[in-house]
Amino acid sequence: MSDKVNGLPEDQAWQELKLPDLLNTDAVREIHATIEKEWDFLQRSACQTAAGRALWKHAIHDPLADLLAGETYLRNLHEKIKNDRLNNAREISGVILAVRTLWFDSRLEDALNSPSGRAAQVVLLGAGMDTRAYRLSCLKDSDVYEVDFSGVLDVKTTILQAAADSAYDSQHIMSKAKSLTRVAADIRENDWMEKLETAGYIPQKSTVWILEGIIYYLTQSQAMQVLKILANKCASAHTVLLADFMNKPSTTLSNSVFQFYSDWPDHLLPSIGFTNVKLSQIGDPDAHFGLLNDPLNLFNRLRSLPRSLQTNPDDGKPCCRLYLVEASGSPDQNVSHNGPNTQA
Repeated sequence: MSDKVNGLPEDQAWQELKLPDLLNTDAVREIHATIEKEWDFLQRSACQTAAGRALWKHAIHDPLADLLAGETYLRNLHEKIKNDRLNNAREISGVILAVRTLWFDSRLEDALNSPSGRAAQVVLLGAGMDTRAYRLSCLKDSDVYEVDFSGVLDVKTTILQAAADSAYDSQHIMSKAKSLTRVAADIRENDWMEKLETAGYIPQKSTVWILEGIIYYLTQSQAMQVLKILANKCASAHTVLLADFMNKPSTTLSNSVFQFYSDWPDHLLPSIGFTNVKLSQIGDPDAHFGLLNDPLNLFNRLRSLPRSLQTNPDDGKPCCRLYLVEASGSPDQNVSHNGPNTQA
């Protein structure tokens, strides 16, 4: 008999939140206090994502996540998880972050293990508090670049340095990548690619691009500019894009801060130059990871409905979907300047 309920071990829901001692030091507390006072919603989302990795630790091994999330975001998510378990909720808070993290991890590993992906560069756009360079041994032959606002990268570096200076387990703060370079740049501006190349990125070398939890914060024009820049890379080197897209209903809710959406990213990406596109939804066989066991949870119910539906005919609620998309292209593939034709 399974010892998990809705993806959580039976005993985890009632565990008290244990914060690492380093979070209680004056230096780290001061850093997180600055985050809460000065960072906007987009920047703070990096801490929320880290909290998801930290509290779903039975599924994701990320010893640095607690430190990068901070006490406020850990306590907020812990309380939501506890309430969800008390109320026998079908979807436990944070599960979408856990599944998304594991999907990106698995697709990145597969891309780097493929014949055309070995020793590929890996670029994380809007990297935030991402720790893949410290978690994934598949990056051992890859030069990794983390691109984000200078303030975000500075805070991240400071927290990791505080961990290195303390008695924190040193193996967790050592990069597993061949190299790790942080690049201060705003992907909404026109100079981020130039800054990336100045930092050492080689345009002619195979690259895996990761856009996790970022593209829907951009405007339509900003997002399309970024996607077209990446699609154009297919003409000079083997290029893999891993990204998550929201559909329109997800951005139209009253409290939504999201702007860019695509109901059909598997049509959009081929139209701008990618030749191979695979789309998954949360709960699909490759986007499940044993964390979505209730057949009646929101994600499984959405998967049973046509993607063209904007509202659920059963309850009239918006069909808010998150698409996990892998796209790729290479110079040796026959792609016209405007990309291949696709059927809508």
